[in-house]
Amino acid sequence: MAMLERILSAFKGGARTRVPLAPGVLQGWLPAFETGYAAHGFDYRRAVEESFLANPIAQRSIRIVAEGVGQTPLHCNRPQLAKLVTASSAGQSLVETLAAHLLLHGNGYVQIIKDASGTPIELFALRPERVKVVTGPDGWPCAYDYSVQNRTTRIPIEDEDGWPAIIAIRAMHPLDDHLGAGALEAAHQAVTIHNAAARWNRSLLENAARPSGALVYETGDGMALAHEQFERLKRELDIAFSGAANAGRPMLLDGGLKWQSMALSPADMDFATLKSAAARDIALAFGVPPMLLGLPGDNTYSNYREANRALWRLTLLPLAEKLFAALREGLAPWFPEAELGIDLDRVPALSEDRERLWSQVSDADFLTRAEKRQLLGIAPEETAP
Repeated sequence: MAMLERILSAFKGGARTRVPLAPGVLQGWLPAFETGYAAHGFDYRRAVEESFLANPIAQRSIRIVAEGVGQTPLHCNRPQLAKLVTASSAGQSLVETLAAHLLLHGNGYVQIIKDASGTPIELFALRPERVKVVTGPDGWPCAYDYSVQNRTTRIPIEDEDGWPAIIAIRAMHPLDDHLGAGALEAAHQAVTIHNAAARWNRSLLENAARPSGALVYETGDGMALAHEQFERLKRELDIAFSGAANAGRPMLLDGGLKWQSMALSPADMDFATLKSAAARDIALAFGVPPMLLGLPGDNTYSNYREANRALWRLTLLPLAEKLFAALREGLAPWFPEAELGIDLDRVPALSEDRERLWSQVSDADFLTRAEKRQLLGIAPEETAP
């Protein structure tokens, strides 16, 4: 019974008692911090270079989601809190940066910069791959180490006065208690396939005449080419048949030479279909309807308006609410009664849904005026004294 009470108290809002993690759990997640996801066979830095920096589908998908979340209309009843959240972090939008970090890495970290009186004056988004969790004796995080250029700064979860110093946000990871799983990890295989198909097409354009096969020397007497003959033949192939300038040039063979193809054609490998399927997998991993990226063969939505509405309902709004909820909870000690969320009335893509709701509520004669205002999220009317 005592153990059950401790578990229940750990989930209560005001409780500070935490249930210690089992040693086996610690052994499962600690190697991932030391090797940067290497324990799972995932190199984050390389994946970012291959996707965001080298793949147009992945970069556009990430930009659509991150920029959309960053431009989400904000509802906040505390001007000082709204100023903190909407301010830039290192020259970039704080909310947009955090959204990109969650998509790519699965984790977001916000350092709370305070003035001499302890009041927050800036929220700084830390690069998640530079952050390492420091755990206490019970296995729960007690601080975070941030490393830049061989210099490590330890940021405690709470400062000496007991005020929060950092806000940690993570996407769900069913096999990890402290790290989140980013969409990039799920999309990485599709990105690799898409990049390989693009490199194949580029090689065909730049070096279309390079023979993909072998020259077989058949004389019938079992004799092989002399070294001088082999080198001369190799040199002539490089000069006369390699490079884009020699694309389509026919090859004339004599002296017992026979051409034997050793490679599959793009039609045999169905590269067009493979590349299109990989592009769709990338878009779906980041929660972007393929139609918004101009991918062919997508008939899920009848028009762009429906696809854009689905993007907001299924991807942008849940991610934005996750970020705002984490910021609201982390800054609650300074803004206990603050409201921080999304102003749905100012989202253009949801205007039709809002109009339909207003029409349904207006036609509901069985509801009182106060009940209608409550359903629409409007504050009650002030009664005269």
